[in-house]
Order: sequence, then C-alpha cells, then structure tokens
Amino acid sequence: MAALGSRDAPDWHRYAAGSMTRIIAGSAGSLTLAVPRSGTRPTSDRVREAIFSALESRDAIDGATVLDLYAGSGALGLEAASRGAAEVVLVEKAKSAADVCRRNADAVANAARAAGDGVRIRVASRSVASYLDEAAAGFDLVFVDPPYELAERSLARDLELLAPLLSTDAVVVVERSSRSPEPTWPDGIARDRRRDYGETTLWWASAAQPDRPSQPE
Repeated sequence: MAALGSRDAPDWHRYAAGSMTRIIAGSAGSLTLAVPRSGTRPTSDRVREAIFSALESRDAIDGATVLDLYAGSGALGLEAASRGAAEVVLVEKAKSAADVCRRNADAVANAARAAGDGVRIRVASRSVASYLDEAAAGFDLVFVDPPYELAERSLARDLELLAPLLSTDAVVVVERSSRSPEPTWPDGIARDRRRDYGETTLWWASAAQPDRPSQPE
C-alpha cells in the first residue's frame, strides 16, 4: 500500500471529517495524520511542540520504547516514532480510532523506512487497563492522554498498573484539563513538574527510585 507513504493524505475522508494534524519533525515531518471523527481530543500543536522540545533536550526519544495510552489518532506516539524511537505501541479501545491509528502508523512507518529508519509500530485495540495488565516491562517513554472526563480513580488505576512496566530512567507525560486535580502517583512513579498551557496541564513524572521522592511544585 505505497499510497500510505504519500504526504498527500490519501482517502482520509473515510476516517476523519475535516480534522487533521501533522507530524512536526523527524523522518515523517509534515506528514498529515487523520483524526477520528468523534470521541477524541487531539493534543494541540503548541502543546506537542512543548512536549517534544523538552523530551529531545533530555535525549528521551532516540532508541526509546514508547507507549501511547488512549492514543486517539496516535499523534503523540507517532511523533516519537518520527523522531527516532525504536518501538511504539498505540493503545486505543475504540475501534474507529484504532483503525485510524493503524492507517497513521502505516504512513509513518513507510516514511521512516524511506528515510532509513527501522521503527516498529504496533496498535493494541483494547482497553488501557487490560493492556497494562498483560504487557511486558521495559517502556522508556509513556504518554497518558485520556479523555478529560476520565474519573481520577480510573487514571490512578492506570498509573498503578503502569508503574512496574517502566524502565529505570523512564519518562511519563500525563495530559489533563487544567481544572483537574493532580494525578494520584503510585509507588514507582515520581512527579517531576507541572506545566500549564491554557486549558491543558502537563504532568511530567519519572520512574521513581527508592531514594527519590516526588518533587515539590
């Protein structure tokens, strides 16, 4: 399906209704991604640029194993794939969104191969909790971008399931509404900092070491 490698967004009208986003940089830079017709809230370009600028300054992407939970269109995980991640898993329960993830993943993988990169991208069409309950450990970079209406107890459960799956130096980025409370961090994940962008708040965290408490605001 060579057309999926095109940067002209072939036949995306079947998967999205006038809503598009693009890969910002890397081997698939400027590639158009489709967004599901409904049920998702794409991360704004401004917030994505802030996320990936910070990650690249920490050298947290190149060669990383990446997990994108509540993936939606897969834009966060696929941006990491474009910028040198070794492996990316997109977890999305909604079938229509998972189908969009697969199309977007094929396009990014084709662009990466054309540039000589060998990123592996997989889509898991299942709930976040069920995926985490069975996943193998070793994730270096994790994006957690659930619907803003997700209950705090559900987010706390996800983070608790995620904690034992993180590599030693893992980075976790949680995106929430600025009106939401701070997530409940389990043992194994330590809060680093909070950054606000209008209605969006990013919570940065790391795999916790035994002698490393969460950082104060």
